[in-house]
Amino acid sequence: MIIKIGELAKISGCSVQTIRHYDKEQLLSAKIRSDGNFRLYDQADIERLLFIKHCRSLDLSLAEIRQLLSLNDSPMSQCDDVNQMIEQHIEQVERRIADLTQLNKQLKALRLSCTSKRTVEHCGILKQLNEAVSQTN
Repeated sequence: MIIKIGELAKISGCSVQTIRHYDKEQLLSAKIRSDGNFRLYDQADIERLLFIKHCRSLDLSLAEIRQLLSLNDSPMSQCDDVNQMIEQHIEQVERRIADLTQLNKQLKALRLSCTSKRTVEHCGILKQLNEAVSQTN
């Protein structure tokens, strides 16, 4: 099966722009061109794009995906590098979760400083935000 970029976009759920970006980033490459110089993709390209899309859904960076694709193209390689990369990614996710948990606590504390029955002039949230700005200057 040989398809053009529009059909690849429909099959994969990725936009044409995203596919072109992956091509520019050398994650995906149309090996075949039509007589009209259109990019043509085969089943292997579809599978590669779906692999990339799945990796992006796991919030892996393009550099990480590039490394995984390289390793995936070398099936006899050891998977230590893959495990190490995923472990580092887990650590990054855990740090972001901790940061977001702290942000959540701060926002909830801020929300408790004001009731909806006040006017903006007496809004505890705005008062605290303005005080924070004053303290940094």
